[in-house]
Amino acid sequence: MAGLRVLLCLGALLARQGSADSEAVAIGEVHENVTLRCGSLSGSRGLVTWYRNDSEPAFLVSSNSSLPPAAPRFSLEDAGALRIEALRLEDDGNYTCREVLNETHWFPVQLRVTRPPPSAPQCSAGLSPESANLELTCNWDGGYPDPTFLWTEEPGGVVVGNSKLQTLSPSQLSEGKKFKCVGSHILGPESGASCVVQISSPLLASRPMKTCLVGGDVTLTCQVEGANPPARIQWLRNLTQPETAIQPSSRYVITQQGQSSSLTIHNCSQDQDGGFYFCRAENPVGVRAADIWLSVKEPLNVGGIVGTVVSLLLLGLAIVSGLMLYYSPAFCWKAGSTLRGQDMGDVMVLVDSEEEEEEEENKGALAEVVGQETRETEEELPKEIGKHGHIHRVTALVNGNLDRMGNGLQEFQGKLPFLLYLQICVVSLPGRCL
Repeated sequence: MAGLRVLLCLGALLARQGSADSEAVAIGEVHENVTLRCGSLSGSRGLVTWYRNDSEPAFLVSSNSSLPPAAPRFSLEDAGALRIEALRLEDDGNYTCREVLNETHWFPVQLRVTRPPPSAPQCSAGLSPESANLELTCNWDGGYPDPTFLWTEEPGGVVVGNSKLQTLSPSQLSEGKKFKCVGSHILGPESGASCVVQISSPLLASRPMKTCLVGGDVTLTCQVEGANPPARIQWLRNLTQPETAIQPSSRYVITQQGQSSSLTIHNCSQDQDGGFYFCRAENPVGVRAADIWLSVKEPLNVGGIVGTVVSLLLLGLAIVSGLMLYYSPAFCWKAGSTLRGQDMGDVMVLVDSEEEEEEEENKGALAEVVGQETRETEEELPKEIGKHGHIHRVTALVNGNLDRMGNGLQEFQGKLPFLLYLQICVVSLPGRCL
């Protein structure tokens, strides 16, 4: 049996020199059945044998009953047609039917095993890795054999290419232009399936100002929006060198996630790092740039600030206290009395004297003056001073006792360490007592 097959194969090789009809094409779908016809003749035929043409012919089935088929999937139908059941993708290829009647004839058949794409085509736009050109891609996966594609510019339907990957130069592009891909497959649909891609230039969003403390770190961010295809993002320095891109280093760290880019500056320096930075985004449709001003400052002196605040608070308190004393001296007297209690153990008495020489008078006279002024002060505070303001010399008796002052200076003998005589110049104004 094996020897007979070898002879048949040899005969097939020799028969290639004989007549042959034009090649036919048959289409079958995966997991389905298909029938390949042996030429265009019908009716009774001679001896028919089918081969698979790979690197060398392989026997499949013959009308000679003594030759069993190569596999149960292969069989002959009427007029010598080859029937293949449960098609597989590997069945795709070239087949040959040999018919021997009065003479030998060869009928080649191409079998295309297909699988329809399960979904619609998907269009996308990208950047050419080697140039600034635009690459349009139309993916229609899941079909076999591969579908064919046609790119057109919309509106208008102007054809721009007929491949899955189409490259366009920047001169063919403009903001908002649309491109349509129509895919065709041998299994249909007849009108094909399509997708559309619209291209646009990038838009930028960033904070216009940032601050960094000397010796600290700062991060500048830039967000690209609306770019199709995605934009290339670069960081630049200053207006004087707009085309010099910042290169990553130990001080300058550049990170990018999608269309968001960040520039982190370590160990900020006023001389090296202050000034304008530019985030530049470019795609084949257009270029955009956003500027960011970086201000580098010395660290704040927290201790100095706290001291200044405390000083201002104390100054404000002193001003308020002075105003209260000026407009209501009685308030101070009453407040002092309340705080010190009812015994009035420590008393300051202000004594008004018209002339400086009166200070040298005898102690008895001074005691009487002090007693009189004290009683008057208790009865009516504040006391009206005359209509015309003038300067008074005031003597203060400190650490006395109101009850004992009326008895004269004898009560204070032996207690001189507790007596202080203070002289203060006081400005008296009409209607005011200070």
